[in-house]
Amino acid sequence: MDIDVGAITDKIMQLGVTYLPKALLAIVVFIVGGFLIKKAVKLIKAGLLKGGIDETLTPFLAGIVGALLKVMLVISVISMFGVATTSFIAILGAAGLAVGMALQGTLGNFAGSVLLMIFKPYKIGDYIVVQDKEGFVKGIDIFTTQLTTLDNQRVIIPNGPLSGGTIVNISAEDMRRVDIAVGIGYSDDFPKTKKILLELAASDSRVLKTPEPFVGITGFGDSAVDLTYRLWCKTDDYWGVFFDFNEKTKACLDSNGISIPFPQRDVHMISGPQS
Repeated sequence: MDIDVGAITDKIMQLGVTYLPKALLAIVVFIVGGFLIKKAVKLIKAGLLKGGIDETLTPFLAGIVGALLKVMLVISVISMFGVATTSFIAILGAAGLAVGMALQGTLGNFAGSVLLMIFKPYKIGDYIVVQDKEGFVKGIDIFTTQLTTLDNQRVIIPNGPLSGGTIVNISAEDMRRVDIAVGIGYSDDFPKTKKILLELAASDSRVLKTPEPFVGITGFGDSAVDLTYRLWCKTDDYWGVFFDFNEKTKACLDSNGISIPFPQRDVHMISGPQS
């Protein structure tokens, strides 16, 4: 079998003339496009950081944008060789839908993370109450928030449900109110009690002058007149003031002869004729 070398050479030359310029152009587009994508990703990172987006979220968002741009670049390069990209895009779309369905919960947690990092309802170190759990925020990542409870347990909460639920940030404000429930006897002197409790508050530098401490009657129980003793302090001093003033209040009332009643019953014996 004779091989027509001339025909093969002509075919190679024809293919070279047809595809070599396209290949060179595709290489140039790919290199330049990759360089521009890197620049674009850097600009996006800088813009997100300048806009106040969390440092943990910024690289991830910029990476997603960079990946999408690279996919578009590859599709553009392929189309330069005359390859139909419609079916290719359809396959990518179907694959993306399948992955999205499989990772629905994970994507929900990621979306929640984005919202939390944008709106920042809390930060690391804050004491929060969420999803019937409370503790200090020790970490915030792309999918979860980690809390450390007061008894040193680690609680990991998915960010999806967390972002859509109620968040109580106890550390958000500089001041907190300390409420102490006190009961005195019906025969005790309320104005005197009020006076000594306010003097007790004034003697502690942790108790703020404004808003002023407050003592008032809130109810009449079976055995005691119920009082509310309200103090304002810095958030960091809350627990110290709470425990100290419960102890100080008891000692102060005792030393001034004011009773703190306990539940009791008066039993009246009625004597009558016995059968």
